[in-house]
Amino acid sequence: MLTKSEFAERILNGHTPSIKEKATAFAPANIALIKYWGKRDSQLNLPVTDSLSIDLGNLGTETTVEPSGSDIVILNGNKLAPEDAFAVKVINFVDLFRNALNQAATNRPALTITTNNNIPTGAGVASSASGFAAMTMALDQFYGLGLAGRELSLLANLGSGSASRSIFTGFVYRHAGTDPDGMDSYSEPLPYTWPELKIGLITVSAKAKQVSSRDGMERTVATSPLYKKWPDQVKSDMAKMLDAIKAKDFELLGATAENNALAMHECMRAATPPLNYFEPETEAIICKVQELRKEGLPIYLTIDAGPNVKLLYLNKDEEKVKTEFPDMRVVNR
Repeated sequence: MLTKSEFAERILNGHTPSIKEKATAFAPANIALIKYWGKRDSQLNLPVTDSLSIDLGNLGTETTVEPSGSDIVILNGNKLAPEDAFAVKVINFVDLFRNALNQAATNRPALTITTNNNIPTGAGVASSASGFAAMTMALDQFYGLGLAGRELSLLANLGSGSASRSIFTGFVYRHAGTDPDGMDSYSEPLPYTWPELKIGLITVSAKAKQVSSRDGMERTVATSPLYKKWPDQVKSDMAKMLDAIKAKDFELLGATAENNALAMHECMRAATPPLNYFEPETEAIICKVQELRKEGLPIYLTIDAGPNVKLLYLNKDEEKVKTEFPDMRVVNR
């Protein structure tokens, strides 16, 4: 079993850095239409199942990397203390690059990492996905590596499992892979577009969730009796989702995404102790969406590990959806 450092070295070995004065990259957040929940290797963030996502356009993270006198992490305009948990995670991720590129600690430049999210941080809107994807691309540019998309997705995954998908836009397929070294567990964009498909974001809460996705996954896998059925559920749902995307069958896409999301949350709630990311408003929105559908409005939803809801609908129905959900933030993709 590889360590994160060994994994990064396999990808970066042989690359000679050509350090730039400054590098900035943006990565979009993504929502998984077929969810990633559970790891076969927690060290390397290797998932149990494949997953499939769509990007959130201009909603995500911009990260800038530049030399400085000491390692500094600035998040949303706030300089973090060196011992801050997020700052430690960021610098550990940067060190994967520095160590793999054979930059001795005595002569490698310290860095300032400035990262800004235009979505809630740590609230189940995939800010860690966009954050580590943006950081990976910014470090690639800063060191002048010119890595391919597959390599970037493999590296971003070391920061956050969902970050592997945020390297790309559009529909993105994440391969779980089977190799113990994780080199076949990467993401790639699918060759399909669907301009009429729209996403609406309803922010129920912008507060950081009390149980992280990482801890929530471990609890669910270890204690939920429903989790043993999850891999088969994903396999079945993935086949339907791919058919829906290829045929632009909105009802199949929406029904499959909603069913997959709610099944994931059922697995969580069956854990010990139960894991419930929903707020009362989340439950109310679910009921409202399902009632609107009975009344003839084609609208569906999906929810990641948090209380916030993402609505799925077609462009032709946007005004009706906005009337029902006036606080919805339309995602421009």
